[in-house]
Amino acid sequence: MLDSIKIKLQYWLPKLALTRLAGWGADKQAGWLTQLVVKTFARYYRVDMQEAQNPDLTSYATFNDFFVRPLRDGARPIIADANWLALPADGAISQLGPIREDQIFQAKGHHYSLEALLAGNYLLAEPFRNGLFATTYLAPRDYHRVHMPCAGVLREMIYVPGDLFSVNPLTAANVPNLFARNERVICVFDTDIGPMVQILVGATIVGSIETVWAGTVTPPREGIIKRWTYPAAGEEGAIALEKGAEMGRFKLGSTVINLFTAGSVQFAPQLHNGTVTRMGEAFAEIPAAAETPQTPL
Repeated sequence: MLDSIKIKLQYWLPKLALTRLAGWGADKQAGWLTQLVVKTFARYYRVDMQEAQNPDLTSYATFNDFFVRPLRDGARPIIADANWLALPADGAISQLGPIREDQIFQAKGHHYSLEALLAGNYLLAEPFRNGLFATTYLAPRDYHRVHMPCAGVLREMIYVPGDLFSVNPLTAANVPNLFARNERVICVFDTDIGPMVQILVGATIVGSIETVWAGTVTPPREGIIKRWTYPAAGEEGAIALEKGAEMGRFKLGSTVINLFTAGSVQFAPQLHNGTVTRMGEAFAEIPAAAETPQTPL
């Protein structure tokens, strides 16, 4: 009964207004009030501040400063083996596995299409048909910076406006097409194993999605799809990121979706629905046959 009420509230509540209010409040320097909110949040969600570069809760001027806190050096070693990709974020695996034709598994009884996730761009979707996907959910207590699973050169970024449903497991199990209807930022990279997509999905009270190359992508929320293209590898102005490098962040948490082409990787066998993830640990292995660079998008 309670779960049913929670789901109905997702449809009824003014999610955009709540998100704007939360974003406004999280960016305010409110002195003792900010400190109270930060301390209460850290205690309630049992945030491990010993991992933070700055463990002093009283030193953060805004809630957002606390929320996107960097980790201390060495807190998340990046898997060194060149044949392994690194997990992009702290959180938990929501789902991962094969993309069956163009269908991605969301939760029991729910699938959504690859093309819908990629804003109707069938040319972008085509290389990932029958490929692999992984969905990682970032809970409020988690480290909220997102990193590169492998080295890549940014090819394209697409901002897709959408709804702002919560992306927790309950909502994922009950809201059809959740990740294809929520606001998101699609980042397309050329890599040594072919094209790779990393998608930052917005949600209720996610006040901002940022990337290291563009800064704040949303807000503003103008209700239109925006697309940016970037120079290829070797060209002037190319944006190349190494494995484990930070690529984006959430100001209030959400979900990361990765897409890989068929045969390019094999997920680590210990990963399954519900597995706790730590950025930098083993994500997927590159099969020997996939080590030759593929044709980029």
